[in-house]
Amino acid sequence: MITRVKAAFVIGYADGDHCILPDAELVHEDGTILFVGRDYSGTVDVEINAGQAVVSPGFIDLNALADIDHAIFDSWPDASRRLGLVWSEAYLKDHGAVFTREQARFRREFALSQLVRNGITTLMPIASESYHEWCEDYQDMADTAEAVEALGIRAYLGPSYRTAVPYTDGTRVLLHEDERRGLAGLEDAVRFAQDYEGRAGGLIRTALLPARIETQTEQTLRLTRKAADELGIPVRLHAAQGLFEIETMISRTGKRSLPYLADLGFLGERTFIPHAWTVPGHPLMPEAFGAGDDLALLADSGTSVLLCPIPMAHYGGMLDNYDSYRGRGIRIVLGTDSAPPNMIRAMDLAMGMTKAITGNRTSAQAADLFRSATLDPAEALGRPDLGRLAPGAQADYFVLDLSGEHIGPYGDPIRTMVMNADGRDITRVVVAGSTVVDDGGIATVDTSGYRERAQEFLELYIASLSVSDHARRSTEELLPPSFPLR
Repeated sequence: MITRVKAAFVIGYADGDHCILPDAELVHEDGTILFVGRDYSGTVDVEINAGQAVVSPGFIDLNALADIDHAIFDSWPDASRRLGLVWSEAYLKDHGAVFTREQARFRREFALSQLVRNGITTLMPIASESYHEWCEDYQDMADTAEAVEALGIRAYLGPSYRTAVPYTDGTRVLLHEDERRGLAGLEDAVRFAQDYEGRAGGLIRTALLPARIETQTEQTLRLTRKAADELGIPVRLHAAQGLFEIETMISRTGKRSLPYLADLGFLGERTFIPHAWTVPGHPLMPEAFGAGDDLALLADSGTSVLLCPIPMAHYGGMLDNYDSYRGRGIRIVLGTDSAPPNMIRAMDLAMGMTKAITGNRTSAQAADLFRSATLDPAEALGRPDLGRLAPGAQADYFVLDLSGEHIGPYGDPIRTMVMNADGRDITRVVVAGSTVVDDGGIATVDTSGYRERAQEFLELYIASLSVSDHARRSTEELLPPSFPLR
């Protein structure tokens, strides 16, 4: 079936970059784009006139929260309450999973529906490990793959794994290590990749997604790199994302996280390091952690940095800065890692935070940020068929409505999108030629009751924190409301 979509603006692709086509059209036959331009001369089966709208390539989110967010309860507490959100010694020794398989599956379904509503057509998931018995497993990711296929979104999937979990003795955060469980998790991840690569007509691809670097051993990291290379799949590892992590890695290895990974041969193409802001020269990086050029290690190896401005703003960190990393030749790709997973808001925050850091209004240009959510992650994945609207590419796109009174008058469509619009202005999302979001609602699966079930999940999640708190405080003590309840 051949579909033509007309709009006030189509973000096309020519000469190696995006271009803006006013009063233009996108034509695709099933999942492949045939034409981008004006006055298509062929016959079409479906005509869609989007009017005052932008037709854009779908966003690629490689740190996409496939969960119900925890930032609403853990991004603001003081030090005492933060320790209460870490497993106690008693809980470490005797606990099970907080949620049933059905509840865990639902949180994936809900999160995936939120991602695609925000124009994200390709994702790589991230989720909390704290409510598991240890970490994610094969079954959890198999359920996620089933939800991905039902919804019709494109995804790079793999269960997370770790050899250590954080816990507290009531005064500090410690790490409990069990390398056997981490190695079993890696085996699960490799088996999942072998079983699921290319499923759902190619919508499902796989990746190795170990948890944070301080929760890994040298053996799991070396074996992860080896397995990813043998399987030919991407790998993502959270590193250089906090001072506790850097202190832990120096104590354990004598090196900061990024030099350690470089010495292991872990860094490289199709490798993603989320956050990567605790490096020498950053204003928040203590001099005691040593000097060196950690950014050169990223640039020279072709490693991509995943910038997630929303959680960075919530938790008090930021690259120093977006433009300086790119100026060093480091590929920056944007992620949401938050709920709602609003990539447009992420671009706007990255722009505002970078301008505030640099004092330069020309920094973090909207065009660069848009590339970081489309072309750059596609290039990092080795997928020239994604992140652009061009003949032969995948028909992954969204329609952003510009007619809302809250947007006001619009100018350049990319700057208007980043500065004036929002993910909620996206009315239509198409993945591989199939409509997943139509008139703002999910078209492929029944989402009735999702909102109520998500609320129940979050309330159970919050209630479980009293059980794992070392002081066994009530929810009201551990997470008091912003103002007294009267």
